[in-house]
Amino acid sequence: MTVTPLLSVQDLSVAFRREGGEALAVDKVSFDVKPGETVALVGESGSGKSVTALSVLKLLPYPSASHPSGRILFKGRDLLQLPEPDLRAVRGNDVTMVFQEPMSSLNPLHTIEKQIGEMLLLHTSITGRAVQARIVELLHEVGIPDPESRLSAYPHQLSGGQRQRVMIAMALANEPDLLIADEPTTALDVTVQAQILKLLKQLQARLGMAMLFITHDLGIVRKIADRVCVMQKGRIVEQGEAEATFRAPQHPYTQALLRAEPKPDPAPASPDAPVMVAAEDLKVHFPIKRGIMRRTIGHVKAVDGVSVSIHQGETLGVVGESGSGKTTLGLALLRLISSKGPILFLGQRIDGLKSAGMRPLRRDMQVVFQDPYGALSPRMSVEDIVGEGLAVHQKGLSPQDLEARVIAALTDVGLDPESRHRYPHEFSGGQRQRISIARAMALEPSFVVLDEPTSALDMLVQAQIVDLLRALQKKRNLTYMFISHDLRVVSALASRILVMRHGKVVEEGPARDVFERPREDYTKALFAAAFNLDTAHAGVVSQ
Repeated sequence: MTVTPLLSVQDLSVAFRREGGEALAVDKVSFDVKPGETVALVGESGSGKSVTALSVLKLLPYPSASHPSGRILFKGRDLLQLPEPDLRAVRGNDVTMVFQEPMSSLNPLHTIEKQIGEMLLLHTSITGRAVQARIVELLHEVGIPDPESRLSAYPHQLSGGQRQRVMIAMALANEPDLLIADEPTTALDVTVQAQILKLLKQLQARLGMAMLFITHDLGIVRKIADRVCVMQKGRIVEQGEAEATFRAPQHPYTQALLRAEPKPDPAPASPDAPVMVAAEDLKVHFPIKRGIMRRTIGHVKAVDGVSVSIHQGETLGVVGESGSGKTTLGLALLRLISSKGPILFLGQRIDGLKSAGMRPLRRDMQVVFQDPYGALSPRMSVEDIVGEGLAVHQKGLSPQDLEARVIAALTDVGLDPESRHRYPHEFSGGQRQRISIARAMALEPSFVVLDEPTSALDMLVQAQIVDLLRALQKKRNLTYMFISHDLRVVSALASRILVMRHGKVVEEGPARDVFERPREDYTKALFAAAFNLDTAHAGVVSQ
């Protein structure tokens, strides 16, 4: 029996207006999504998968974006031709979307209650206390603990995993027929990622909804998708049943995607090399304030007595769940947040230095942040972003030399130097992360904190970036602190491992020893979630 598709995308093309003409981002793409099924759009950054998904609800920046060809039929109606009032009735009600970056998708000025409530007030007839009751029900449904206490919380007061759960609650508030999920697990650690995928599958089964799932992670596709469409350079090069595609991929690009994985070749540990960065009994405690007088009633112990030393030329991998203190530790070592305890950089104690005293050291201490969209100024061109640090720390550079250094940095990370006059919003998530890496490397630092630098990148680009970081490390004898939830990437780069939980170090040692013979149950559970091993210990992580 033939099932009528819920969503039918037919010969869809998307073009963006640029100086000198139009650039085609999507070229005559066709696929169907049937009721209750999950279709995954897979491909590397810039392949057109997110642009395709955004087209379904006409969320592209019109009129600079246009559709030279195609139809998008939802329940038989062409969404591209719907009047705006009719389209607004579809958005948030029949079709909803979970975006890639929850921190930039949620309004930082509004509480969680107000943002979820807006969806209900716009599309349903419920009012008053019934709205709050429904919000609590939704937060409970998506696994937010003690949901009543979270109603007045703002996005910045939630962890990455909790923010993504709030986004899912908003998307499911009106029980849609189709959920579009655009990289919903990209920035999440492996255990939270597994929880979110399980949650989506449970909600899908209960509501009977269809899902269009956009991702670059083939491991996720295998776990969640019924069918898969592989995109390359704006076209679908292969589509079919997910299991059959994994078992016998037909297109060379699909085969390359499945083969792509960072090759383990970490810089050797160098115990005899000088210590680049060290800290002893480092503590970062954030006060918890309540009441009108904002009195301190306790502290969040983000980093609680951590001692660490990183030798020149090596890579220390720091792993753990969201909220374990990984990023806070990196920011404290760079003196970007206040901390207690001695910190040494190249033998010089820096924990007591003020901003002016730290400035001469900033050139040698760089960071690549997790969220490339939030880390790059939307008002600056790529040339200005990459060249900003050079202009501050090397004031003697002529405009020609500065431009040459920017071009060299962009070339090093695999970006077209001609794109330097464009702005961050004109790039894909993966391309923005490359810009962030170029900005850090342009100064030729000696110590770099890499905070989830590959989380937004597809498998092919991940492998390229790992190779790039490794080549730069060997060429310049760089020292890395590599913070990541992707343990496959960590195993490819790190010579030593630090496992954190609740602000403390639970296990550390040479990477090979920790990966092959983890001692702690928490470490075993973390690795089980990442590598799909025996999950007998999986409950340990959430305890």
